[in-house]
Order: sequence, then structure tokens, then C-alpha cells
Amino acid sequence: MFVDSHCHLDRLDPRTHDGDVGAALAAARARGVRQFLAIATTLEGMPGLAALAREHDDVAISAGVHPLHEVPEEPSVEAIMEAADGHGAVAIGETGLDYHYDGVPREVQYERFRRHLIAATQLGLPVIIHTREAREDTLALIREHVDPDVGGVLHCFTEDLDMAREAVGQGFHISLSGIVTFRNASSVRELARRLPLDRLLIETDSPYLAPVPHRGKPNEPAWVVEVAECIAAERGISVEEVAMQTTANFYRLFKAAAPEASSEVRQSLAKAGLV
Repeated sequence: MFVDSHCHLDRLDPRTHDGDVGAALAAARARGVRQFLAIATTLEGMPGLAALAREHDDVAISAGVHPLHEVPEEPSVEAIMEAADGHGAVAIGETGLDYHYDGVPREVQYERFRRHLIAATQLGLPVIIHTREAREDTLALIREHVDPDVGGVLHCFTEDLDMAREAVGQGFHISLSGIVTFRNASSVRELARRLPLDRLLIETDSPYLAPVPHRGKPNEPAWVVEVAECIAAERGISVEEVAMQTTANFYRLFKAAAPEASSEVRQSLAKAGLV
């Protein structure tokens, strides 16, 4: 069984199952994907995500504003908390810092990120972090504001091993996406080999970053299996071991999602001694 720990179900490409989210989820379930975390990028989109979660028992959601999303008014800590609490979010994010692009000024991103971290701490929820070319600021804010007992995840991680290890030391998980399958992503495959398996998550970030052999197509949750297969090959272990451990990691991190897990999922994890 697999978990897609980061997908944008409200951005499904019309070419994917004719834009039918239910059909995309069914295709993923047919491959053994048993849980989906639908990621918020705006607070305005939260009602739609919450509706998806009500319709599908295996969909959980987060609450947050993407660092590159331009807004007329920056969200307050209270607004982020209200969105999370009011819509049943199991995590805060995606938030973070992206210094690769110029759209949202760095100082605005920094303050927005800080507010999300404060909201996550006050709610006792893990945080989902997008970080690109912002190593020092990202780690500094994590050290200052995140409780290691709650932690979070650096999603779609492509930075170096040292940054990943420091984040793990601060209570974080590292999530690998379809990038791990790309021919020029040897550094990401090194992460797949060298990071502790009990700190890894898998994701699609769909509809973006489709893995090999689907490159060039809109990504979808079913293809998280290819991510797991690549990690298994790099580590020299079975796909089943990667699937079970990353599923257990997901429920340990996103504790609010665990009560929603199916009895099949809970029984399988218990039988494997992972929960």
C-alpha cells in the first residue's frame, strides 16, 4: 500500500481522466494507493479541498498559502489557524521559501513563512515546507519556530544531503517526488539511498513532475508507485518495504489523518509492526 503525501487534486489536468478527480483517485487505488494528502496553495481554495475530503474518506487536506502565490493581503496567523481548524486540515502548508523566482519578494515570503510556522506550532500540526535556494533562512526559521516533537516535511526535496540531515535532526521528514527518477537527478537518488528509511515520504506533487516513464504528461497520484519503485531499486530493498515504511511514516507524522485511515491500512501496519 502507498500514500501520496503531496498532491494538488484541485489542479488536476483536464487531460487526466477527463479532469475527473474521482476517476484519478480510483486509478490510484487500483495500484494500491490508500491515502492522499491534498495540498492547499491558497486559503481561498480551502472550501473546495474540504469538499473533496468530505466526498472521499481517503483524502486529507492541508491549509496554507504557497510562497510564490501573490495575494492582495498577507494572511495573518489567525487567518491561517481559522482556515486549518475550520476545514479540518491535518497540516499547515504548503509554505516555505523559494528564492529561485522573483515574483514574491524574499522579505514577504520570509514573514509569510514565519506566520505559518507560528500557526502550526499553536495548533500542534506538522508543517509542509517548500524550499528552493533558501537553505539558511529555511533552517533558521525551522530552528526558531518548529517543535521537533511535531516536526514536518520538506516536500519534493532537491537540496543537498547536509540540509536534509539537519532537517531530520529537527524532527522533519524528507519527501521525494518523481524527480528521483529523472536521468539527471543523481543527487536526489543519493538522498534515496542514504537517508533513514523511517524519515522518508513519497509524493507525486501532481499534476507536476511526472516520473519516468511518464515524463511530459500531467502527473497523477497513481504514479507515486514509480517513485517508490525507484527508491526501492536504489536501496536494494523491496517495493513492499518502501511502501509499508513510508505509509507508517506518513501516519506517524500526520497524526490527525490516522483516525481516517481504513481498517485495512491500520491492520496491515499493525501486522508489520509499524504502528
